Amino acid sequence: MARSALLHIMVQAAIKAGRSLTRDFGEVENLQVSRKGPADYVSAADRRAEQIVFEALQKARPTYAFLMEEGGEVAGTDGQHRWIIDPLDGTTNFLHSIPLFAVAIALQRGDEIVASVIYNPVLDELYTAEKGGGAWLSDRRRLRVSSRRHLADCVAVTGIKTQGTANDGLELRQVAAINPAVSGIRRSGSASMDLAWLAAGRYDVMWEAGLAPWDVAPGLLMVREAGGTITDYAGTGGSIWNGQVVAGNETVQAQLLKALKPIQ
Repeated sequence: MARSALLHIMVQAAIKAGRSLTRDFGEVENLQVSRKGPADYVSAADRRAEQIVFEALQKARPTYAFLMEEGGEVAGTDGQHRWIIDPLDGTTNFLHSIPLFAVAIALQRGDEIVASVIYNPVLDELYTAEKGGGAWLSDRRRLRVSSRRHLADCVAVTGIKTQGTANDGLELRQVAAINPAVSGIRRSGSASMDLAWLAAGRYDVMWEAGLAPWDVAPGLLMVREAGGTITDYAGTGGSIWNGQVVAGNETVQAQLLKALKPIQ
């Protein structure tokens, strides 16, 4: 695939941050001796990766605004464009030396997400998407969501937050209800990776709530450009702001929505 100039900038920033995270990831196992030590180290790794992405994107497009997990909002003078960044989506996985995490970047133009990158540096998997240009894995394979037609044949993925959060009981009730309706449920620990893998057809359906804009924005475009449907729990158009995701191909996504509806 031919990348646009903007997507090329995003890819280069993600790869550079990924190299930093890979170096830090190699050190994490040596820090598994205290709770404070590795947690502090991962927090520093997170901030380093975000700074790398921020500097690369700001240098390339100095008028664009930013919304970042660690650094918050940075105003731009452009008035139309904003970068949305999660420099380390899957922090707990990173902390425990589990190689499922990603650098995730989206570009918002007006109210739309128009480009996105999700990069797992350990697996060296680069997922990219541009509005109208499709979704791709490492520039070689065009992504398509799975074509399964029955929820019973599907592998679902979801997220379960730390115990004690507001959605605790709801999430467990959802899992209990959906588990017998599907072929299996997975919980990876990285919403960006979940959406990228759904776009690639590895997962068939996904549902999750309580997500931040930087968790949703890159994968939102990825799923749509791979031919998928993504909405909130009410079935209205997917938004990066309400934190809810129900995704899959049009047929099984509708079946999952129906199965989730009575669970309050």
